[in-house]
Amino acid sequence: MEVTGWLWTLTLVGLAALVLGDLILVSRRSHEPSVRECALWVCGYLMAALLFGGFLWLRFDGAAAGQYVAGWLTEYSLSVDNLFVFVIIMSRFRIERRYQQKVLLVGIILSLLLRGAFIALGAAAISRFTWVFYIFGGLLVYTAVKVFGYQDDEPQYTENILVRRARRVLPMTGQYDAARLLTRDARGRRRLTPLIVVLIAIGTTDVIFALDSLPAIFGLTDHPYLIFTATVFAMMGLRQLYFLLGGLLDRLAYLSAGLGVVLGFIGVKLVLQALAENNLPFLNGGRPVGWAPHISIGVSLSVIAGTLALTAIASLVKARLDARSKVRPHR
Repeated sequence: MEVTGWLWTLTLVGLAALVLGDLILVSRRSHEPSVRECALWVCGYLMAALLFGGFLWLRFDGAAAGQYVAGWLTEYSLSVDNLFVFVIIMSRFRIERRYQQKVLLVGIILSLLLRGAFIALGAAAISRFTWVFYIFGGLLVYTAVKVFGYQDDEPQYTENILVRRARRVLPMTGQYDAARLLTRDARGRRRLTPLIVVLIAIGTTDVIFALDSLPAIFGLTDHPYLIFTATVFAMMGLRQLYFLLGGLLDRLAYLSAGLGVVLGFIGVKLVLQALAENNLPFLNGGRPVGWAPHISIGVSLSVIAGTLALTAIASLVKARLDARSKVRPHR
């Protein structure tokens, strides 16, 4: 597929307008959204993402649309898993519920800008060095194994070096001022509020998550346009999903296990693709490995969707059985 400059421009302008409109709506009124409001927004973003997939089908072909949908579904699922850590960050920094929307949205915008840079670097590296697939594949397989090894542990958040450094060097007040980043201290001097530390924590944490999610989507498509749009649509609506699922995250008991299967599958797919395009001189004499099978995007989409569906069903069944066991009278 060949994406023209005009299509890139229109896409960037459209997505930027969507993000800006979301930011304006949040800035006008800080509040804790209702379940109905969150559900409507999440459904709207899901519909927009699927409609964009339909546009890709009409504009290009089914293969492009399939790669986009598989990438979007994988990124969206990983974003849901990341909400566990966002809940911990908000709780640790004691952000009031009515201000959490703005904090989340600004943090998501920052992470989108950083991910855009990562996508550009990753695409450039893959176009020049096919052996990068070995690294991406190995990273995903390692992550999948680590997920299965620690899936029973509670999610943890530890302040990274940027957050600790920001606490020491930035001129900050000792308390929040609603959802403002800047305020005035007792002497009338302009100072940052501790909210800047929260934004840095969310933005940098999401970049760490990108070390898993971006190699995963590169395993499904190597086209920057599809990767970028799938990533943006996956992250849009994340703040509403945060409030919608905030009280239900503990019911998704098998989410991490399902994501481990997905990451492991894509990791193996990446290694097989690297073998099929091999040019490393110390491996098979620098020639492609003929026995490495090709996994089509249709198979990939079926495995991803099927695994996530089974994960959701198993989690709901477990939650219902646990609820029944709690209310069952003891003899």
